Amino acid sequence: MIPPTLSCSSRKRKENTSTSSQETSKKMKRKITDIERVVHHLPRISVPVTHLQQQVTLDMLTELLQFAALGKNNGAQQPSWCHLHHQKNIQGVNIVVLDGLTQCLFYKHFLTLQYLRTNYNTRLTFTPSTTDLPSGIFSSKVPESVSSCFAQMDQESNQLRDVLRLHPVIRKFGTEVKGLTAYTLAQEEMIKRHFPVRGVQGFEDFVSTESADCVTDSSPLYGLDCEMCLTEQGNELARISLVDSSGKCVLDDLVRPPNRILNYLTRFSGITAAMLQPVTTIVRDVQVKLLRLLPRDAVLVGHSLENDLRALKLIHPHVIDTSLLYRKEFGQRFKLKVLAETVLGKQIQTEEQRGHDPMEDASAALELAQYFIKAGPRQVVERHIKELWGESLTVSQPTGVQPAPSSRFADVLQRSGQSVTFIGKRADITINPSNQQWHSSDKEVLASFRRQTAWLSFSLVQFSSFSEHMKNSGLQQEHHHQRLHAHLRHMCVVFAGPFPPGFGERDVRRLFRHCGAVKRIRMLPTSHRMHAEIEFRLLEGAVLAVKTLSGYSVHGQHIQVQRPVHESTLDLDLTLDALKEDPLNVNHVHVMRLKPNVNPSHIIPHTNGHMPVPDAPGSHWTENGTMTIDAYNSKMGASFDETVRNAYDQLPQDPPACTLTEKELNKVFGHFGVVEKILLPVKPNGRRARHASIKFQSPEGAGAALGSSEELRDQRYLICPSLTPGHLRSWAPGTKTEMEAVEDKFSSSSIMENNPLDGKMERVMKKLDDRLRKLFKSLPDHTLSVVVLPGQTSLNGHFPGLCFMEVKNVFL
Repeated sequence: MIPPTLSCSSRKRKENTSTSSQETSKKMKRKITDIERVVHHLPRISVPVTHLQQQVTLDMLTELLQFAALGKNNGAQQPSWCHLHHQKNIQGVNIVVLDGLTQCLFYKHFLTLQYLRTNYNTRLTFTPSTTDLPSGIFSSKVPESVSSCFAQMDQESNQLRDVLRLHPVIRKFGTEVKGLTAYTLAQEEMIKRHFPVRGVQGFEDFVSTESADCVTDSSPLYGLDCEMCLTEQGNELARISLVDSSGKCVLDDLVRPPNRILNYLTRFSGITAAMLQPVTTIVRDVQVKLLRLLPRDAVLVGHSLENDLRALKLIHPHVIDTSLLYRKEFGQRFKLKVLAETVLGKQIQTEEQRGHDPMEDASAALELAQYFIKAGPRQVVERHIKELWGESLTVSQPTGVQPAPSSRFADVLQRSGQSVTFIGKRADITINPSNQQWHSSDKEVLASFRRQTAWLSFSLVQFSSFSEHMKNSGLQQEHHHQRLHAHLRHMCVVFAGPFPPGFGERDVRRLFRHCGAVKRIRMLPTSHRMHAEIEFRLLEGAVLAVKTLSGYSVHGQHIQVQRPVHESTLDLDLTLDALKEDPLNVNHVHVMRLKPNVNPSHIIPHTNGHMPVPDAPGSHWTENGTMTIDAYNSKMGASFDETVRNAYDQLPQDPPACTLTEKELNKVFGHFGVVEKILLPVKPNGRRARHASIKFQSPEGAGAALGSSEELRDQRYLICPSLTPGHLRSWAPGTKTEMEAVEDKFSSSSIMENNPLDGKMERVMKKLDDRLRKLFKSLPDHTLSVVVLPGQTSLNGHFPGLCFMEVKNVFL
């Protein structure tokens, strides 16, 4: 029998464990709810399925950039080809142009460009433009709705003067009225300003509040101010005051420092020895109170707040610092007393007072933040520019007939109060020279951008190292791209054989089209046996052919299906694995539908001496639908070629029953996971193809489908991971005419021969990818990032580029 005391203790432990588990569960549920609420309002970009294979033109790109930078409030319209969700939360726009790069080059160096291929979830083909890309963007015309909107604004406000436009507050926050989340400090800035941040060296023993990962514009504000005394360890906490969003005091405590006090700093702190003598409260007690008082989505407001949080030994991720709202040039800060008197009309920290009143200071900081948020940066600057910053806004009176304001995108951006910047090599860009910064190398371009990224609202960065490499290498662009076309084409090619005598191109096509659309076949006769080179239109066709037809028995003769062994395909397995994990493919599976009269067991490797052929009546067929070799050889003395053709001719060429439908695919694949999208390609004649791309809501759904390939094959479906990104009509770029021109002009060996410059090109690509990583990391949160590979157009060919798009959200 268990002693009563032990039994009671055991019950208590179980109850405590249960309570702790429940609290943890509640915290997790609250965190998930917070995450869902925040994610729902994060800006993001999406492209409808119907536009995945539509090429992005320069006009379409500027349509997106104008909407992202100006928004509906300024008359800009949502782009017709994509959707930018929650544009009002976009904090900036950055475009990077990788001069000289094409879509073909990207997929040739797919493994090297790791950051670019894995961190941008939207990727579309870009149509090369005869216009210089940066100039085309800056000089594009805004719609009439935007022009008229700004014309009215100009008339009402007599234009946005240079003094206002270049003001440090406007450069940082723009001119629009925004919610409080626009003014909370990003983690990068908190680290830069020496705020306590979790994980940063020096703050290991600090207490962290139980805060939500993100806050909203409706989150509560709390004013905070602390006073310190000088001790043997430096400035330590002596008093704390906290007020809620209504200005009501919720905490006002004196605190005894743990170390011996050297100076009470009474002149500033108002603290005396007599005041602290009876105090027993220590910093830990205050931390416990704050953890209990502050809601999970609380935003702390203070003036030079980093000093207060360090004194409190407290980490809180959501803060607004009024010394950084009402900012000055070169990092200088206004005193709280000056801001309170000028902006609020309140007298604080007067000479009559003995030291500062932290309650008064906390309330003043809170009111300054609330005023700034409500009025907006522009009104704050216009109302107080003379008293605070010692400047004036001169209003020029119009004389005579004034010319119509410019409708160029760059001019409209500047009139809206946004900074417009081009950083790259010296070029004739159609914006004011004062908005251009020229550098001789990509390294200098990146360094220049990172120094000023915090206040660049619309920036275009051009990296030119690749085009310089091509120019210095002396390699002709046409020859180079032909080599790349051949390289990508080799990835879609398989070799098959040996085939029996009389097995011709038509028979090869009929056999291999079960795995995917065949682009071309080249028969390869040798002195004794016949082989074939089969090129598929999609990379998935080649993968399915190797997977399902290797070992297939033709007239008792087993054929092998394999990849061509060539230096261009040495890294093929690595490339295929990378393509499977590509953000554009990771949730997708590729599905091929077999024709109705084809027995699924035929499209698998056979090693039993039987020849798989289509179902047909007769006593020479085995139970699984195959014909024995002896029976086949003795069949009426017919030639192999004639018999096989007769058997295959029993199949309908393109029966309606084998056409895929969205309803059918949802029914078959829906039980593996939630099906988000189904892409059914359409042939030039308007009929649906026999393959489809299915996008699941999660990678687990795709994995479950791939794990059931045997079951699906019994239902006449061949399945493999998606490898071809949705924006490509076929894996190997270029039209048939271009490919034929390649073969006519260059032999296969001359095209694919190893070039000593390829190693240097790989290094150039790797550096470009690393610079893109560093640039993206330096962008402020909620910035629309666009990377453009402009492609090339010449008399000898059309080489499309790529457009990558992503909204940087640190939370995700």
